[in-house]
Amino acid sequence: MLGITRAPEIDRPGLEWFNTPKPVSLADLRGRIVVLDFWTYCCINCIQVLPTLSRIENAYPDAVAVIGIHSPKFPAERKAANLAQAIARHGVRHPVAHDPAMTLWEDYAVRAWPTLVFLSPDGYVIGQMAGEPNPDALVQGLGDMVRQFRDQGELSPGRLPLATPEVTCGRLRFPGKIKACPTADGHMLWAVADAGHHQIALFDDQGAEVGRFGSGNPGFTDGAAAEATFCGPQGLACDGEAIWVADTGNHALRRIDRVTGQISTVAGLGHRGPPLRQPEPGTGAALASPWDVERLGDGLYFANAGSHQIGLLDPQTGRIRPIAGTGGEDIVDGPAEQALLAQPSGIAPAPDGRGLFFADAESSAIRHLALAPRPQVSTLVGQGLFAFGHENGPFDQALLQHPLGLAVTAGAILVADSYNGMLRRLDLRSHRVDDLAIGDCADPLCRPAAEPAGIAVAGPARLLVSDTNNHRIIEVDLAAGRYRTWAA
Repeated sequence: MLGITRAPEIDRPGLEWFNTPKPVSLADLRGRIVVLDFWTYCCINCIQVLPTLSRIENAYPDAVAVIGIHSPKFPAERKAANLAQAIARHGVRHPVAHDPAMTLWEDYAVRAWPTLVFLSPDGYVIGQMAGEPNPDALVQGLGDMVRQFRDQGELSPGRLPLATPEVTCGRLRFPGKIKACPTADGHMLWAVADAGHHQIALFDDQGAEVGRFGSGNPGFTDGAAAEATFCGPQGLACDGEAIWVADTGNHALRRIDRVTGQISTVAGLGHRGPPLRQPEPGTGAALASPWDVERLGDGLYFANAGSHQIGLLDPQTGRIRPIAGTGGEDIVDGPAEQALLAQPSGIAPAPDGRGLFFADAESSAIRHLALAPRPQVSTLVGQGLFAFGHENGPFDQALLQHPLGLAVTAGAILVADSYNGMLRRLDLRSHRVDDLAIGDCADPLCRPAAEPAGIAVAGPARLLVSDTNNHRIIEVDLAAGRYRTWAA
């Protein structure tokens, strides 16, 4: 069965390949249906497609070959070492071609992330799908194609040789947010979203581990601390009774009882949901990759990154509702219900208790949500979905690159500027952005920060930072001008 267009060759000079011992050509794929996944690792919609691709690989291991074509948006994503970390972080097991020059993107006439391109067993383009597919419909549709090509005698089932790197395990693996968890007797504990281990880890103020929640296996089950399961949790918040968890891979909000350690689900169904539209019970609502949570007043606010919204959970009633964002992706200010957000990934209460600051990662922006008298969104730093970089100066001129975490201190917002590998300071008085110098390294083996995802103020001149790709938390002593590994 011939398609309309002969597929352009994917084995090109200069491409770097991952998860395979050698570059993959169309000749290597002949006899199988091929799914080319054009993605970039910053993109939440691309990340949300990965579980569906895993389902396809498991359902049709011999008949369908999935090939990732990494087509980066941000400068940081063009670095092969950063892509290798992202492949490990998201558990990608199929071959991936790194195409920083976007050559294959152009040759296949791709215009959006993510895009799936389907090839016939004889190497013709037979379809293209932009955006997130319906998982069940895609798996079923490929099953129909497998049967059709098999009946026509065009399939030659086989598997590609893979070479996936071994996973190294330390105390932390790709940590996300870090948040303060003070105790009733005045001691300070710190909770860390240990995303790569699918757990929440608890540390004392000196960086000694004092507890863990979750079995360490990915899953979506409630229960006791050592038996319940999470999937890639990224965000959390503490109050006197509970640790609240943004269980990102499960598209859920979870609650850890601080007395019993019992873990329960308060919102989310375990699969990606549509944009939030109206108040509804949390246990019946489908969320989309919640990336952070914060307590403010009587509510729990959450960054619903996958639908580009901020939502509110009422812990007393268990009901959720949208607060900001229509579900469309862009950077547009105004009344919160009409505003457009772009992958909100970190939130922090404003000092006046009447609003939130949030890191809008895909627009490389820091924005403000005023809650009274009427919810309103405004942008402090950020100029558009494709305006990013490393530029200090006035708010309206400064540039960030995919910030993920933020914390508020006296007169300033401190930002984990993830893809710049730096901490930035937004002065709320002078309306100016500057790099936050963290001083000299106090470790025997020093390394620069690598895609930091979380930051917490731990004292007048002390910070704790999730140095994500270095699998550690660093402690920054601003007064002494040095930093060290605090937990790793």
